[in-house]
Amino acid sequence: MTTNAVFWNKAARGYAKRPVADEAAYAHTLDRTRSYLKATDKVLEAGCGTGTTALKLADAAGEIVATDVASEMIAIAREKGKDAAKVRFEVADETLKPFDADTFDAVLAFNLIHLVPNPPNALRRFHDVLKPGGFFISKTPCLGGSVVLKPIIRVMQFVGKAPFVSFLRPDDVANMVERAGLEIVERANHNKGTRGHFIVARKPL
Repeated sequence: MTTNAVFWNKAARGYAKRPVADEAAYAHTLDRTRSYLKATDKVLEAGCGTGTTALKLADAAGEIVATDVASEMIAIAREKGKDAAKVRFEVADETLKPFDADTFDAVLAFNLIHLVPNPPNALRRFHDVLKPGGFFISKTPCLGGSVVLKPIIRVMQFVGKAPFVSFLRPDDVANMVERAGLEIVERANHNKGTRGHFIVARKPL
């Protein structure tokens, strides 16, 4: 996990300047996410990056705690959200050690599952911190079907220009979500192909 933190700390300022690749797909993801949130919900966003999504969803929840492994990402997010009373930004990896079980009404993980070294462990931890009946909401680039990207990314990783990446397929993500003890209630692709595989799952009561 240290390697990922180092990479994203170095990349943070450049990442913050990059525009959203598909604005329509991003807006659709936000709309679907809002439909599962209530004004009283306590929400966790894991892998929040520079905080854009947490800030955009602040009007849909009572409180959002947004975390990232990279302290530089969190520093930028705090700059952007200095006037956002309902959003708090904290440094934490996917183990979510600062948080107790059954704490959050919803856990969000956008563009994250393929970037963590052990996705099944991360998903089990997301399950743990959810309250019974709470929702896990994610969107994951699924690169497992690409024969071109894998060797390119491997070379970039070797020279320090890419982070850890899992080459997952949509069913891989869905199976891991279910094995973590969550019940899938919605699946869809919000970007072209499987680059934005959206899943909503519920922790059983």
